Amino acid sequence: MLDIKQIRENPEKINELLKRRNPNLSIDEVIKIDEDRRKIQTSADELRAKRKKESTNIGELKKKGENTDAIQADVKKLGDEIKELEEKQLKLDEKQRDLLLHIPNIPDETTPIGASDADNVEVSRWGEPTKFDFKFKAHWDLCEEKNLVDFERGVKLSQSRFTLYRGKGAKLERAVINFFLDEHEKQGYEEILPPFMANSATMTGTGQLPKFKEDMYKCENEDLYLIPTAEVPVTNIYSGEILSEEDLPKYFNAYTPCFRREAGSAGKDTRGLIRVHQFNKVEMVKLCTPQSSKAEHEKLTEDAEEMLKKLNLPFRRVALSTGDIGFSANKCWDLEVWLPSYNTYKEISSCSNYGDYQARRANIRYRDKETGKLQFVHTINGSGLAVGRTVAAIIENYQQADGSIIVPEVLRKYTGFDKI
Repeated sequence: MLDIKQIRENPEKINELLKRRNPNLSIDEVIKIDEDRRKIQTSADELRAKRKKESTNIGELKKKGENTDAIQADVKKLGDEIKELEEKQLKLDEKQRDLLLHIPNIPDETTPIGASDADNVEVSRWGEPTKFDFKFKAHWDLCEEKNLVDFERGVKLSQSRFTLYRGKGAKLERAVINFFLDEHEKQGYEEILPPFMANSATMTGTGQLPKFKEDMYKCENEDLYLIPTAEVPVTNIYSGEILSEEDLPKYFNAYTPCFRREAGSAGKDTRGLIRVHQFNKVEMVKLCTPQSSKAEHEKLTEDAEEMLKKLNLPFRRVALSTGDIGFSANKCWDLEVWLPSYNTYKEISSCSNYGDYQARRANIRYRDKETGKLQFVHTINGSGLAVGRTVAAIIENYQQADGSIIVPEVLRKYTGFDKI
């Protein structure tokens, strides 16, 4: 969440940056509550000082044998007034925290200003969109023809937008997961296998709660949610802890299934593997110092791009606008893979820098080796990559005129076959 000290010191600048996200966003109510709670705190401190002085007088008067009933009554009255002020301050503290938890991160100055994804800015491309000299097919049709994914029975077992992988389809999915994990280990990421459920404190730490509670799958009668991404448990590994600067940066890499109540309009996005409620993903997470934050964000994005390059899948990098960037992020690069069935690029990874926004919520700090002072770490993450979308891209881009699908060379040691 945002730093209340930063809000106090420069409210106009914070408001201006928030309005780049949404003209209706404002910290005015936070400022008003903060002013009220600080006045109450000042009044309470003054009363405490007065009570302390009166209490000292009582002791001195008693030594002299004088009556202290009137002063003791005053001290009791002061105590009641202090308690009342403390209760008011506590309510304001809770209200201020709740407001801050619902306010998104301020965008980085370099984030393009815009109202929606239409204002995102393409910054680079790699490879050329795949061209065919035959009538190509969408991945959902190929999946059904080759018995790679049983969409109908996936729905029967669960509900719409749940999938059942079969045979070589299941093996291809598993091959992609193992390939990503092995490659990210070479890039220096420690592999993590976290819980697939997280409590509300953990979900709050990364920004899913309280704002997006309705998008989550909650376990009935338990303080547990199915995770929407490995970012949630992995970022929170050190929640409430203090690291030393020598511990940083930390690189983590995790495979998990992800569970989301994906919205999505009718049409192509509701078919196939692009927008589903359960999907596999390999996630990269970094904890670092503020000084190295931007460089680490760029390197993580390049690490995700390397996966697409090794798979020889055409993609582009896009800078998300202030109207499309995630709630907790201040800067985000989207990697979008070419999908022939859409005749365009579709998101396959979001690589985000959160600054100290998540660390402040999760209370992840480190001790500066020069000053000894405690500071919040910066958190960074990105998909490396969304597995189902990678499989969809492989199936579409590697399809052949005879109806077969070539397996990318880097995956063959994992699949055990080179063609479907």
